[in-house]
This record gives sequence, structure tokens and C-alpha cells, in this order.
Amino acid sequence: MSGSPQRLHDLDWLRVIAVLLVLFFHVGMFFNPWGWHIKNEETSPLFIYPMHWMHEWRMPLLLFVSGAGTFLALRSRTMPAYAGERFRRLMIPLIVGMLVIVPPQIYIEKSAQYSSFLQFYPSIFTTGPYPAGNLSWHHLWFILYLFLYSVLSIPLLRWLKSDRSEGFYAWLNTWISRPYGFLSGVLVILLTQAILRPFFPEETHGLIDDWAAFTQYYCFFIAGFIFYRSPVIWYSISTHRRIHLATGLISLAVMMTMVSSDYWPWRTFPDWNDAISRFWFINGVLMGWSWVLTIIGYGQAYLNQPHPWLSRLNEGIYPFYILHQTVIILVAAPFISIHWPIWTEYLLISLLSLICTVGIYWFVIMPVPALRFLFGMKTPRPAASKQN
Repeated sequence: MSGSPQRLHDLDWLRVIAVLLVLFFHVGMFFNPWGWHIKNEETSPLFIYPMHWMHEWRMPLLLFVSGAGTFLALRSRTMPAYAGERFRRLMIPLIVGMLVIVPPQIYIEKSAQYSSFLQFYPSIFTTGPYPAGNLSWHHLWFILYLFLYSVLSIPLLRWLKSDRSEGFYAWLNTWISRPYGFLSGVLVILLTQAILRPFFPEETHGLIDDWAAFTQYYCFFIAGFIFYRSPVIWYSISTHRRIHLATGLISLAVMMTMVSSDYWPWRTFPDWNDAISRFWFINGVLMGWSWVLTIIGYGQAYLNQPHPWLSRLNEGIYPFYILHQTVIILVAAPFISIHWPIWTEYLLISLLSLICTVGIYWFVIMPVPALRFLFGMKTPRPAASKQN
């Protein structure tokens, strides 16, 4: 299909913004009433509203952008080269993360069981997977899932990229470019979840017991590829962005009403025999899909602008993601028993975590070629020799 969009600055901006928001989301996990690796002594239910909203679209947005980026990657690579590049940029950082980045998080969570980190560290090889043991990928589940999506989808991606998919795109362009045609994506996601959620009701990020969530996130990844492949569909997202926004606001209002009332299925979710739980989940899928398209649409309209910092930011945002949760837990742990105003603590931990994560990347990882490789970054090209 000719005329596919070129690389767009808005995708790079959205990738950077989405990962930065993940940092602020994970700081919020320290203060909200949900379970997490460590918790502040004082929590606040006020965190529930923005975090429920963000939970529905923050990682789907990253996967949607990753799907679009996959189309760009395949335009300049063969499938074997693409698979090798995915292994180097995803699996090597995942292994490094599980052996180096994640263990401090588990140690702080279980510090009462060990006298020192040196005593704790060998246990990641002997105690089995977390939470019973100490080996885990924690927040790096996203990297594992993205690798599996990328590699297992190669036959489908090859077909979507080829001229053999023209008939499919001719039909899809007509259907999905209608004002409410994009809502068909919600139906596809709900169909997969109707099949899988009764067997895998909870989102665990553990892969082997997480197939419903794995499939739900995959829908966003493949949608990013399919939509970016077609200029008609891609630019229709922006054309209909106000409809996406209206749908997103309605679903957000429903969510806030349920959280504020006795209709929030706190005790029953994810009981799929409970009608309120099912309605909560359906509204969440609608909210996630609508907000992803809203953000993509407004990003096309207002973020497709170059900036001198954008290339540097886009290069560093991946190692930033790998580092950020460990930094947050290290920074937040001393605040557990400090009884300052909760929003003061939130802002301070967010600021310190941001500064420390950027500092580690800037001064430790970015200048060292070996560390760049281990964190999935591209090797910098040597400066061209000056001509005499």
C-alpha cells in the first residue's frame, strides 16, 4: 500500500510522555490503597481516581505506539533482521534487568528476611519465581510481552505489510474511517476477553497465568501496526478525535461515579458472574480504547513538531523505563515512616526519582558503549572524518 505515513514526530513525543507518566503512576502506587511492593504508612483514596483512569490507557498507549513503530522498523529490515534486532533490544535488557535492576526492589520489599543485600542476592537463583521466591521481571513484563508480540506476530505482520492485504485494507478503510467505526476495536477486545477472562480473571503480568491481559494488550499492539499501515485510517484518528474524546469522557464519568458509590465492584471484581463486575470491565475497555485514540488524534494535531531535544529524549526513554521503578522504590523506602503531608511526599519522591533516573542514564549508561548495548540502545556512530 503506497502512501503509508513516514516517521512522525508525534509518535516519538507520545512515547516519551507515556513513559514519564509511568514514573508518576508508579510513585502513586506507593500512596494509593492498592497492593504494591512497598507502601507508605499513610495512603489516600484520592489517588484511585486518576490512577484507575491512567491504568486503562498508559500501557495500551505504549503498545499502540510500539505497533506503529514496528511497521516503520519492517520497512527497512528483513524479517530475520527484525527478529534479531528485537532480541538484542528487548531480551538482553530483560535478562540484565532481572539480574541487576529488579533484585534491589525485591530486597527492599523482603529486607526483614535478610541481613544484607549480599546475603539476599544468591537467593534469586535458588528460591524460584516471585512472590514465593526472588526471581522476577516486575515492571519489565512490558519488555517480555513486547518481544513476544513482535516475534510471534511475524507471519501476520508479513501478510499485513504485503500487497496480499490490500483487500482487507480496502474493507477496513471504508468501515473504520466512519465516525464511530473505531468502536469496532472495542468489540474485538471484548470478544477476546469474553473467551479468556473466565479462565484468567486477574491481570498478573506473569505470562503463564495472564493470557487474558496478554491478549488484551496485544490488540493495542497489532492495532497500532494496522492503523499506521493505512494513511486513511491513521489520519481518520485525528479527524474523529473529538468523538474519541467525548467517548472517553463519558466512560471516565461512569468510572468515577462507580468508584464514588456502592456500585464499584471492589469486593466482587473480577467475579465474571457478577453483572456489575462485567459492566465495570466493559467500561474500562471502552475507556482505554477511547483515550488511546484521543491521545493519538490530538498528538497528530499538536505534537507532530520537531525539536532539538526530541532525538535525545527518544533515545534515552527506554533505559529510563528500565531504571525508573527501582529508583522509585529506593527513593521511597525512607519515606515509609515519615509523616509529612502525603502530597508533599508524592511530589518530593517524584522529583527525586526523576532526577536520579535521568542522572543514572546520563552519567552512567549513555556514555558507556557496553552499558548502552545492555540497555537496548543503539551503538553511537563514529563521527565522520573531517575532509582536508
